[in-house]
Amino acid sequence: MDSASASTHAYDAVRTDGVRTSGTPRALATEAVHAGRDDLARQGLHAPPIDLSTTYPSYDSRAEAARIDAFAATGAEPDGPPVYGRLGNPTVARFETALARLEGTQSAVAFASGMAALSAVLLARGSLGLRHVVAVRPLYGCSDHLLTAGLLGSEVTWTDLAGVVDALRPDTGLVMVESPANPTLAEVDLRALAHSCGSVPLLADNTFATPVLQRPVEQGARLVLHSATKYLGGHGDVLGGVVACDEEFAGQLRQIRFATGGVLHPLAGYLLLRGLSTLPVRVRAASATAAELARRLAADPRVARVHYPRIGGAMIAFEVHGDPHEVIAGVRLITPAVSLGSVDTLIQHPASISHRIVDAQDRRGAGVSDRLLRMSVGLEDVEDLWGDLDGALGECGGSGAGETGAGETVRLAGRHGGAVV
Repeated sequence: MDSASASTHAYDAVRTDGVRTSGTPRALATEAVHAGRDDLARQGLHAPPIDLSTTYPSYDSRAEAARIDAFAATGAEPDGPPVYGRLGNPTVARFETALARLEGTQSAVAFASGMAALSAVLLARGSLGLRHVVAVRPLYGCSDHLLTAGLLGSEVTWTDLAGVVDALRPDTGLVMVESPANPTLAEVDLRALAHSCGSVPLLADNTFATPVLQRPVEQGARLVLHSATKYLGGHGDVLGGVVACDEEFAGQLRQIRFATGGVLHPLAGYLLLRGLSTLPVRVRAASATAAELARRLAADPRVARVHYPRIGGAMIAFEVHGDPHEVIAGVRLITPAVSLGSVDTLIQHPASISHRIVDAQDRRGAGVSDRLLRMSVGLEDVEDLWGDLDGALGECGGSGAGETGAGETVRLAGRHGGAVV
């Protein structure tokens, strides 16, 4: 069994908390199709409606005032009809409901982008005087920059996994990790890390894995972050971010969202809900192709090292012996572009783009070498993709021939066959 099959089949048997609406737990694939849409048939609808209203009429201003006061106190979603677009939207709420069920959390709060979602988490913790963050590199480059620059008044301590306990302080409000990490695909033991955090919330960026491959709350994380722009949307046509968490923290995030205005547009909410319905199918198909490409790259003398996570997935990172910029310039089918998680395959050079904003020494120290390329594998045929990669690699630094077999720089991840470093 290859790594994609082994890892994704692990969640075929997951029963989500569909009991809240359907009366019985449901498989992840079923929930992806039906969560957030459970009420449609009763309304005589098949496709979810898109509510584009920015405001909503109310003839009872006293009751409206009471509902707004209740929101100000707890951040709980107001009972009854919507109030104002910045406070909440019915279409966006459908996406939030669905994502929370897929991640196994009580709630989820959506934002205009992944960075807006992370910013809201930092502001929520900072508002309690808990401005210190402990973080493990590598993270997405802009997440790294937001923490390092202290743009929201936060202070960060960068550490490895072994140093998390010693890095904690009385004012630590958050421990942050990304697994698999962007762009090296390094993985961490989330359960062990959550134990090290003690009472401090662990925020796990689950953008690369998605709930199809792992659900961090089951391993002790309290907050799960997604750049919904990526796999959740899945088609490269929507920006969004979301945090899955318990209802208490969701209330704080809704209050931050209301105050700062980082709301998700209803049309984006509709597209993200639609994207979730095919998420398991897309992730599994792309993962199978990625595992095969990782195997071929690991055996190629033009490639110095391949990074591919044990849990599988559709992301590959690899280091070439030659000039990585020539590979970027040489692709014809694969699109040279930032972002990931779309139905088409994308490739980029992290040191030049996604992680350019990170200090070069810190970047290299986190394993992001200048010869590293990151590829998001889409739904194309594996032979077509390999033909394009083979042509782009060309005569790329053949001096490494014979040094990159699976027993040397590439280690196979047990019986699953996922090549990792």
